[in-house]
Amino acid sequence: MSIQTLQPPLTHASDLRERIEQQGFAVLSAESVAQLSGASLAALQHLESTWTSLSPDQYLKDGGRYRYRRHSSYVINADDVTLVEHRAHWQPLSYNALHGGMHRWFEPVESHVSQDPAWQALLRFLGRVASEMHGAQTWFTEAHQFRIDTAGGIGRPTPEGAHRDGVHLVAVFMVGRHHIKGGETRVFNMTTPFGQRFTLSQPWSVLLLDDERVIHETTPIQPTDENGCRDTLVVTLRAKAFLDDPAMLKV
Repeated sequence: MSIQTLQPPLTHASDLRERIEQQGFAVLSAESVAQLSGASLAALQHLESTWTSLSPDQYLKDGGRYRYRRHSSYVINADDVTLVEHRAHWQPLSYNALHGGMHRWFEPVESHVSQDPAWQALLRFLGRVASEMHGAQTWFTEAHQFRIDTAGGIGRPTPEGAHRDGVHLVAVFMVGRHHIKGGETRVFNMTTPFGQRFTLSQPWSVLLLDDERVIHETTPIQPTDENGCRDTLVVTLRAKAFLDDPAMLKV
């Protein structure tokens, strides 16, 4: 069955910085991702099988069983990527009204994935993008492997709705869409009526968001002819420190 979708507004690799400065976000094709990261498409595609080993998200407050994920944290300093001790994912209620305020302990990204040269190349690439946007500095980075499935009839990529993540740069890599409809991405400017909607579909294309200027969401997905799923890699980069529960920080 043919599903009509709105194609994303692709940005040429050489225009990335200008486009983000103009509108607060940009979409790169998989070919541009490979060019800018130095990871070949074949190397990126090799990572796709690791999305079959994600663990169920036990924290969904809507009672759903449609989300699987792994999560790890890194510190990026120039071309140096360091995996840090496994830590909880935490957001304040002001950024995530549904799941904020919770210490969510997800299974870590598997070690062979964290050490994969293509994975490392993607993180270094995002560190360079963040430094071009905000000046060269250390980036406190969280990577989330997501699978949203439709075994229950519907899956919600962003059950919290349109939101910010409380960071400086958000990257949403499309890894794969399988037997689904829906999953439309929506990006809205925080200070003007400007917004766009489109569907990420090309594996290893990426949506890059200036989290201080735009909010984003993805609409629910449904299966087409059998149970389907949507796989993404979401990476957030924040200056100065990880986003942590103030109550847990030492004075």
